[in-house]
Amino acid sequence: MKLYDGGRAPNPRRVRIFLHEKGIVVPTVPVDMGALEHKGPQISALNPMRRLPVLELDDGTCLTETVAICRYFEELNPQPPLFGEGALGRARVEMWQRRVELHLFMPVAAAFRHLHPAMKEWEVPQVPEWGEANKPKAREFLKFLDEELAGRQFVAGDRYTIADITALVSVDFMKPARIDIPDGLDHLMRWYHTVAGRPSAKA
Repeated sequence: MKLYDGGRAPNPRRVRIFLHEKGIVVPTVPVDMGALEHKGPQISALNPMRRLPVLELDDGTCLTETVAICRYFEELNPQPPLFGEGALGRARVEMWQRRVELHLFMPVAAAFRHLHPAMKEWEVPQVPEWGEANKPKAREFLKFLDEELAGRQFVAGDRYTIADITALVSVDFMKPARIDIPDGLDHLMRWYHTVAGRPSAKA
């Protein structure tokens, strides 16, 4: 088993944090995304969409897409339960994971990909207007999340889950995307300092 890892990129980081929380060690193959190695023949053969991360199993099977890889490890190692427990618990985590991914992670990614000069060769064509349009979407979701976090410790409830991982990576991704965090989001910042202080956040 090997994990083809893209370093500082948000999706590979989500998988690394997940594995650290599970206490799972997987051999990694570093891929230099800055040099566009993920678009080269090796990664293209493993994942025709030429994106990272890629998990290659011992029999040659390849899994791509961040959440799919995390679900695979959750099935193999259910403790701690990062996708929730029981029908309602798992549905609630899925709900919040999707909300964070669609309304925070993706807008931040759109702003970065369409505005950052380093992404000109990646996002063709760059549409700066679309990048700017996504900045207020991210800020509005943070305000919504701040209100929700007034009543609980973590994004999906009282336990740390994959929804927190996605939210943490999204908030950290706001800096290179040049999106400021609105002032006065005390509940959000309390949550952020809690999850950013976990050892896995440095994975």
